[in-house]
Amino acid sequence: MTDTSELVGAEEHRLRAGALSLFDSVIMAVAGVAPAYSIAASTAALFGAVALGGAASLLYCGIAMFGIVFAFNYLGRHETNAGASYSWVRRALHPALGYLSGWALVVSALIFMVAATVPAGANILGLFSNSAATSVGAVTLVGSIFFLLMVGAVAAGVTITVSVQVVMSSIEIVILLLFMILAIAHGHHVTTFSWHWFAPSIFHGSSGFFAGALIAAFYYWGWDVTANLNEETRGAKRTPGIGGIIGVVVVFALFEVFTIATNLVLTPGQIQNNSADVLAVLGQAVWHGTGGKVIVIAVVLSTVATLETTLIQVTRTMFAMGRDHTLPKILGTVHRHRQTPLVATAVVTVLSLGLFIGSQFVGSISSILSDAINAIGLQIAIYYGLAGFAVVILYRRQLFRSLSNFVFMGLWPLVGAIFMVAMFVKSIPNLNATTLWVGLGAMALGLIPMTIYWAKGNPYFALPSREDRHAVIEEFEVNL
Repeated sequence: MTDTSELVGAEEHRLRAGALSLFDSVIMAVAGVAPAYSIAASTAALFGAVALGGAASLLYCGIAMFGIVFAFNYLGRHETNAGASYSWVRRALHPALGYLSGWALVVSALIFMVAATVPAGANILGLFSNSAATSVGAVTLVGSIFFLLMVGAVAAGVTITVSVQVVMSSIEIVILLLFMILAIAHGHHVTTFSWHWFAPSIFHGSSGFFAGALIAAFYYWGWDVTANLNEETRGAKRTPGIGGIIGVVVVFALFEVFTIATNLVLTPGQIQNNSADVLAVLGQAVWHGTGGKVIVIAVVLSTVATLETTLIQVTRTMFAMGRDHTLPKILGTVHRHRQTPLVATAVVTVLSLGLFIGSQFVGSISSILSDAINAIGLQIAIYYGLAGFAVVILYRRQLFRSLSNFVFMGLWPLVGAIFMVAMFVKSIPNLNATTLWVGLGAMALGLIPMTIYWAKGNPYFALPSREDRHAVIEEFEVNL
């Protein structure tokens, strides 16, 4: 079977091949998850859902998430496509499910632009004035300027973006490690550590368990940017998958340690009253004064990183959909010299700024973040879950050929997929109307373009032939 990138001969549909290495893929996976940003923006929501059970939520969701990471690793070995799950799920399950996988990534990324840009503006202003950080107008202005700077970096080209990411993510991790040590060694813990924080019984029922899991899924989301960059990566069938695995190992460790540190150092009131900047409060608690503000730099750098990687994910997915003519075909063109999807980037910029500015007039920063995180959690569950099922179905004849195949290609991805489905179903009754409208309403909008392009007889919606499926298996065995 031939890769999508090889099927399309026109130069305007080619991304810059072979630009990224394994190290670059690992950096992009870490940057995509954005550990400092995720901790700062999501800790209050996680604490509100499960109190001291945050470490347990991250543990159990993390175990399931590794199943999805392994699914992406193996799915990527049969086809190089910037759309990733949009293409893989189509071939393994059904074109409609593949399309909805791509659409889920697009809408979750657009919503995330709001969730990331809000604390970015607040944190930057907080370095100079606490009152300015709570001003809707000031946060909107600074956040918009900040977002446009990120757009410029992404439009400049993937090699420039990755070079910037290497510097930013390295500084971010060093700062996080420093404050991790300070927090654990801090002499004034407000809560005593307990292994009970990891026990399933801490959730007091399945509703609490899945409420925490939904937020934990948001923590981990973003590592799969490596898959959307596969057309631009050396060793495209293996490198992105390995980069994703290593990246998730790194952020898993950081999330667990910082969640424990937050429980130890901060009171419930401090966590709940500082939903947009929990790390800033933690920094002051363990290093009062100017030194404590250093951790805010990590949050800002992390926000830069995750905005860039999310822009890459959504623009590459829209590029793949435009190239397949399942969205307006102009989205499938690239800049002649920089070989980036410039039209898709421009469209995402306009939509994201509109959503961001509009969101500032519909609620508080706390409610915007909470609703956005939960809505994205629902959409993540859809396309991650479908990927987990896809690898099991696509390679079902390979599962019993070795123990590693059975565990990493079959059992673990299947567990991850079932976990995502259960999380999706169990969380819905506990979510407010805004979250449901944003999370599920945005998905329902995807049925409109899907119906239009399907009715036009687009080849994407034709079921793969038996010969094509056999070719997938044969090529997979070569690349295994």
